[in-house]
Amino acid sequence: MERRTLGATGLDVGAIGLGCMPMSWAYSTSQQRGDRSLRAVHAALDAGVSLLDTADMYGPFTNELLLGRVLRERRADAFVATKCGLLVGDGHIVANGRPSYVRRACDASLRRLQTDVIDLYQLHRVDPEVPVEETWGAMAELVTAGKVRALGWCAVGVRGARRPGPHSGAYRWRDVHDGTIRQLDRVQQVFPVSAVQAELSVWSPEALARLLPWCAARGVGFLAAMPLGSGFLTGTLTPGSGFEPDDPRARHPRFTAEMMAANQPLVAGLRRVAQRHGGAAAGVTPAQVALAWTLAQGRHVVPVPGTKRECWAVENAGAARLALTARDLAEIAALPPARGSWD
Repeated sequence: MERRTLGATGLDVGAIGLGCMPMSWAYSTSQQRGDRSLRAVHAALDAGVSLLDTADMYGPFTNELLLGRVLRERRADAFVATKCGLLVGDGHIVANGRPSYVRRACDASLRRLQTDVIDLYQLHRVDPEVPVEETWGAMAELVTAGKVRALGWCAVGVRGARRPGPHSGAYRWRDVHDGTIRQLDRVQQVFPVSAVQAELSVWSPEALARLLPWCAARGVGFLAAMPLGSGFLTGTLTPGSGFEPDDPRARHPRFTAEMMAANQPLVAGLRRVAQRHGGAAAGVTPAQVALAWTLAQGRHVVPVPGTKRECWAVENAGAARLALTARDLAEIAALPPARGSWD
């Protein structure tokens, strides 16, 4: 698989990553099985995927424990990215950026992951009660101590001011990303940011305007979270089929039957491009086209699709071999923007 470099650290990873969250957090929890998830991780590594993205809050803790079982055998094949800064308890998720917590959290993650070093340690969320420079400084100390190789910033799920518009509840993404960039500029003065993780997909391309160029101009890697639109862009979800009650998509405005039906032109467009590259007969799917589009947004971009199934992990990895043409990219750019708020 093609390799890409994250930031000025020179750390290189496979062009496609693996998001491990669905294996033990959210997304149809009744279908989460440890052995099946382990097979998915091994299959991804076999296919050239190296970046495994997790967090201590996924489970909580069980996701890192699961990956630890793989890393015990295949540490040399993997680039381990985990996160700190969020605590789960009593049905609530709260940010914790206190330096003492960061140090404890890192040591605990190292034990669960069964490794001596975390390749990329990411701040999951900013604690509004703690100056971000203090949190980032504590993370930088972990690099000095040899427990962490590089630091990353996670902007997934960060929302900003609402604006009126044809789809009620839409977000003023420029304000959201400008606020993120201001924080990134502050922590860059403390210790270099090697990667920023934020949502980027055909149906949520807002990071292209400000956040992606900021990373490109500074040699910072960009981990594209949810590059398949939480499964919608795979074309395997049927409008009105419903989701399990504990699946966040069951309460998501963009996953109502009405909005899923309204956004089918996006999937149809991806399917047309896939057909031009041979379609099912050649093993090219709408999901692979969506991932290839993400890869085409810059050499510093690494999409991190999440899955808990071996077949999808292998299919996602195959997207690294799909080279979209200028015609393909123009056709995707001309698709109608996604409808429905992204709340």
